[in-house]
Amino acid sequence: MEKRTLFSEKPVNIGIESNCDNYIMAIESSCDETACAIVKNGREVIANIVASQIKTHEKFGGVIPEIAAREHLDAINVVVQEAFDVSGLKPENITAFAGTVGPGLVGCLLVGLNAAKTLALVHDKPFIGVNHLNAHLCANYIDTELKPPFMALLVSGGHTQIIDVESYSKQTILGETIDDAVGEAYDKVARLIGLPYPGGPRLDKLAQIGNPHAFELPQAKVDGYNFSFSGLKTAVLRLVKSFDGQEMPVNDICASFQECVSKTLVKKLRHALEERGYKQVVIAGGVAANSEIRKKVFALENEGYKVFAPAMKYCTDNASMVASCAYFNTNTFDDVDVEVFSRVS
Repeated sequence: MEKRTLFSEKPVNIGIESNCDNYIMAIESSCDETACAIVKNGREVIANIVASQIKTHEKFGGVIPEIAAREHLDAINVVVQEAFDVSGLKPENITAFAGTVGPGLVGCLLVGLNAAKTLALVHDKPFIGVNHLNAHLCANYIDTELKPPFMALLVSGGHTQIIDVESYSKQTILGETIDDAVGEAYDKVARLIGLPYPGGPRLDKLAQIGNPHAFELPQAKVDGYNFSFSGLKTAVLRLVKSFDGQEMPVNDICASFQECVSKTLVKKLRHALEERGYKQVVIAGGVAANSEIRKKVFALENEGYKVFAPAMKYCTDNASMVASCAYFNTNTFDDVDVEVFSRVS
């Protein structure tokens, strides 16, 4: 696809039909990681730098947007320079600069997006704005030969979706959560049983040593491919309260909750695969690192499906997936005046 440099408006071919190597530098700052990466041709990571803020927000039990934005400001120049240092490349070697436009925390997004725009302007390169959710899907292109079509299960802190990926640029959301996303449900349940932030990974770890059949928890009956997890969260709350001062079997509660969530997700994913006739399936998003969800999705290989999942370091927020998304032109924004957005309308 042809893009234009910002000052001279020189045409630059980017993507799978460009017939030349593309090096895209991308910046991601949608929440609490300041990340910069350089990726060759959408699949080969040359540099992947991530500055995490987990320790900063741990004492608050969650991400504080204003603090996160200030930390992004402190880290942004450092991660950009480190990406250049690690890669051995210089700005003139970069084909285009990309940045996350949304969804995410507005103050945080502004830091990374403005940095990407500035780099593109200063070095007269094309600018490419990227949708954070599309980027998570594109993490599956890194170090693989995956090509559409495929069915995708996107599970993250703020989103849960089943997506029909017909081509690099054409995607259709078949279903999504009508209330809590999977990641939200994990974090809320973790708080209910007294686990510290970040709760989701800690809950997953305890679930692995618990009995997944200790408690029968409800799967919401929602039409189509949509999901609902607020009722499950309430059921866990009632279960926790039922112990009323007695010792609580935390491991078993975690395992039972995780079993219910993973069964619900894979049930609808399998239905979508059968209906569309696809033989490829991917999982993406921060919760794609969850052990039981990953295990159940990969079990679909026993039914003849080919399953893809990003390496663990590319499940959580990172800039490599943003660069890959920019290369494959997956629903991107070319206008340098594009503004950040906090949520998908």
